Amino acid sequence: MHLTAPATSRTGVRDTDGMAVASFVLGLLGLLVLNLFLGPVAIVLAGVALWRGTTRRGRALLGMTLGVADLLVLVAFMQADNTVSWGF
Repeated sequence: MHLTAPATSRTGVRDTDGMAVASFVLGLLGLLVLNLFLGPVAIVLAGVALWRGTTRRGRALLGMTLGVADLLVLVAFMQADNTVSWGF
């Protein structure tokens, strides 16, 4: 007896498409806030989405690029302040 319907191949594609979109959104949001946390999460989600064969390949690549940009912005601000963390 099954309590839920068995997963179809469409469910897997939908999940990877969601990961690609999530990586894009988190990468974009990471440019503004929490780039130390959101940048790597965006990179990992984009990598998993690409590895699983998402149909939104461009969105996943853009999410990965924005994740890397998040980390570069963090390094640039740390170099400008000569600190390891945000200084107020």
